[in-house]
Amino acid sequence: MLQSSRGLCDNTHDNDDAVGVCIVTRTILGDRRRNPEPFQPSTADLIAAPVAVRATIRVLVVDDDRSLREGLLATIRGEGYDVTAVESGVDALNELRNSEFDIVITDLHMVPISGLDIVQAVVQSKRGTLVVVITGNPTLASNFDVLRAGAWDYLSKPFSATHLQLLLGRAMHVVLQRRELAELRGQLLRKAGHSEQATLLGTSPAFREAVRLARRVAQTDASVLIIGESGTGKELFAQFIHQNSRRALKPMVAINCAALPEPLLESEMFGHRKGAFTGADRDKPGLLETAHSGTMLLDEVTEMPIALQAKLLRVIQDGVVRRVGSERTDAVVDVRFISATNRDPQDAVRSGALRADLLYRLRVVPVIVPALRDRKEDIPLLAAHFLAESWARHRPTPTQPPRLTSATLEHLRRQPWRGNVRELQNVMEHVAVLAESGQAIEPEDLPVVADNKVLPSEREGLSAELLREKYHIAKDRLVTQFERVYFCDLVDRAGGNLARAARMASIDRATLYRLIEKHHIPIPREPALGR
Repeated sequence: MLQSSRGLCDNTHDNDDAVGVCIVTRTILGDRRRNPEPFQPSTADLIAAPVAVRATIRVLVVDDDRSLREGLLATIRGEGYDVTAVESGVDALNELRNSEFDIVITDLHMVPISGLDIVQAVVQSKRGTLVVVITGNPTLASNFDVLRAGAWDYLSKPFSATHLQLLLGRAMHVVLQRRELAELRGQLLRKAGHSEQATLLGTSPAFREAVRLARRVAQTDASVLIIGESGTGKELFAQFIHQNSRRALKPMVAINCAALPEPLLESEMFGHRKGAFTGADRDKPGLLETAHSGTMLLDEVTEMPIALQAKLLRVIQDGVVRRVGSERTDAVVDVRFISATNRDPQDAVRSGALRADLLYRLRVVPVIVPALRDRKEDIPLLAAHFLAESWARHRPTPTQPPRLTSATLEHLRRQPWRGNVRELQNVMEHVAVLAESGQAIEPEDLPVVADNKVLPSEREGLSAELLREKYHIAKDRLVTQFERVYFCDLVDRAGGNLARAARMASIDRATLYRLIEKHHIPIPREPALGR
């Protein structure tokens, strides 16, 4: 049964806690005569918030002492909070599993589940929840143990109504601040358009696998190496990873390692000291310091000069930054590295362009972005998106955008797209600029670009000398070379058994014998039995 505060307090002290608290007892909140407070704040001194805001703060009270539990319940409810009270740690864990709470106030000494057990459960599964532990006969060691376990604060018995109100006000302030930060982060994501739907469009298996991997690694601080041809969207993947990481509200700083000469690149990345070189008239922090607590994108990392790679290794290992012209450590930074390259990083290591130890540190998780020609089922979706986006950007008044006919979509699927998604985006912008509202876009409305470039993979095995020969001579030489290499390998794989070799090549034996004789391919003989 709840009792009135007048029946539990001396009349001479009835006005001490006149701040809207109904249930105040000596047992719960302390005897003022034995525990005088040196400073009694007024109502105006308390951390205030509108009643409607307090009603959104959910509080869970856990205490096996009925009088204390009911007193806390009435006091907190009187302040306008949404409060629930339970009498055991078991009930508290059930409530935490089934509901969300902003603040948990729990007694320390309970059985079989103690207040420390509740703190640990909240830390493991409810990271956004603040825990306040009520301690009786506290010591410095016990209070330290409570905070080390993950509690936000503690209340030492006996405590006053004002003390409880102030602590709840502080906790409410932290909860509201976290909500504002979460809302701000959501607004930034929506404003920047860094959602998966806005920037990582595609349904092809290879592309969705890359997105899945990027989403998983985003939750960690692991270094990521994004590999893909120019125009595939490597920077968008980097933005996606950053915006879905715990560093999303911190800066993401990008630098193109191929765009700057070595001295300028070093100065931009690491900063410089005054007088380090001609024109250095002041100390200047580098981009690594700017990216502190955030993310740095190293675009075209395989083009970074070897000397700078060694210097970057120190930053990755220890976070130590030394500016150009400095003889001491200028800063210690916490940076998450995302790198991007349009070439095979292993080829860069073999050619000496990239240090192997740097590659191992940057490629903790590789994300391979497929070329557009390898995800042609995504072309209609991407084309429609880029067309609508470009139309809205170039048309100040809302009008019906043009549409792509089925013949045009089929034409788009047949293109090689050596510039990948960036090239497709450029084509759609061209259409949006010249098309009329509601126009049906036919293949002839697309820009025609003469592109006779051959992909590097198509040139493999074709020497410059061969390409300058007459057509028939070059063709005969290439066929002869192919036949000799093919049948040498075939006979070797068949172990010299020509019948087996003919079956493996799906040709008759007579053809096989003729080609072997034509190219003078030696036949390994099986050793004679008995020798």
